[in-house]
Amino acid sequence: MKKEFNVIVECDSDGYFVGSVPALRGCHTQAKSLDELTERMKEAIELCLEVGKCLCH
Repeated sequence: MKKEFNVIVECDSDGYFVGSVPALRGCHTQAKSLDELTERMKEAIELCLEVGKCLCH
């Protein structure tokens, strides 16, 4: 089953892209490029759901 999540992407003062998933508390990551951030966000979401430590709002 495929799930979709909204991701908020911001750019910090050091030039890193920071992504977070509002529906999954504690699910966030950062990267230097949007392509890298996309891959890291997929991994972070998968790990978060797999471990079950992120609580859905």
